[in-house]
Amino acid sequence: MELTENQKKALEAVEKYGSIARAAKALDRDKRNFHRLVNRAKQAQARQGYAPEHDMVKTCPDGYFVKGVSTLYTNGEDGTQISAQWVKTQADAQRQAEIVQELVDAWCEEAKGKIKPVKVKQVEHDADLLTIYPLGDPHFGMYAWGEETGKDFDLDIAEAQLFAAIDYLVDRSPASKRGVLCNLGDMFHSDNMDGVTARSGHSLDMDGRLQKVIQVGVRALRRCIHRMLEKHETVEVVNAPGNHDHVLALALNVMMANIYENEPRVTVHSAPTMRHYIQHGKVLIGVVHGHQTRDNDLGAIMATEKAAEWGETEYRYFYRGHHHQDKVTELRGCKVEQFRTLAPKDAYAAGGGYLSGQDMKAIVHHSKHGEISRHTFAISMFA
Repeated sequence: MELTENQKKALEAVEKYGSIARAAKALDRDKRNFHRLVNRAKQAQARQGYAPEHDMVKTCPDGYFVKGVSTLYTNGEDGTQISAQWVKTQADAQRQAEIVQELVDAWCEEAKGKIKPVKVKQVEHDADLLTIYPLGDPHFGMYAWGEETGKDFDLDIAEAQLFAAIDYLVDRSPASKRGVLCNLGDMFHSDNMDGVTARSGHSLDMDGRLQKVIQVGVRALRRCIHRMLEKHETVEVVNAPGNHDHVLALALNVMMANIYENEPRVTVHSAPTMRHYIQHGKVLIGVVHGHQTRDNDLGAIMATEKAAEWGETEYRYFYRGHHHQDKVTELRGCKVEQFRTLAPKDAYAAGGGYLSGQDMKAIVHHSKHGEISRHTFAISMFA
């Protein structure tokens, strides 16, 4: 864990004045509180592998912490000497999340205000219509070897497939006034530098470094938004946190909100919540990845979290991802629909026999009648 400025200054003062007591007096600080500050600073340094009083001077890279140190001492002519030392490190999930957030913040600052407004085509938009584009588990950054899994997959393929799908669906969708790009979670295959799932520690097959994965994923979403702006008067963006990318999904909302802050036609649903809601007249749509909730509970969750909107609407839907399969569950007052992904199976899914189809859909809702049509891009249409 990186030292704070206060911790750095405290250690510098101790080194300068020779003791904690003299440093506290020189800085006019309370001795007890200053002692605690110095101890926390030393603990943070030790976590990185630096504690010279214990012969620990080999620090580990940022994003990791020292799990343990084993030192072999031998008696030399000048006393006890270090003969060998083994430093065991482990990924620091908290620090890696901070690194990702720092990277995101830097990109946001660089991109802030640089997106130029997109001209919408001169057509008559239908205010009664909303077209929603559910993006089921894109898994950008996943790698699959065709000989092992049945189909090849990497960043280039993921981007090309999504471009083909969004072009096809936007072209065939009506000129509805509202368009919603609905990322159902797991936009990214992993949100840490170790390529493992944060909850279970499951090892993932990754294509490229995390920074490259983020760059390609963000570029792909921007392309989708641009195409939708050419058809719809307004575009809304929803990014649901998934079990593979909980951290990056939240960061993605921050990025998108910064990138499009000068584009009044784009709205990013950036609340740091697991579920998001969209109301369109008598239609209410919930969005969730689905790894923490049961389908049978989603209707009651919607009615509780959006009680006023529930009372104002007649057609209610919950869109979810996670399982990569088409499935519809009709509850009292709400229909839950699970969507496929464009991504093929990875080695884990292929080995487990998880055999689901690949497609992406666009669904058209009428403000008074609910869903009235839909279009499907099948992966077999991708050349």
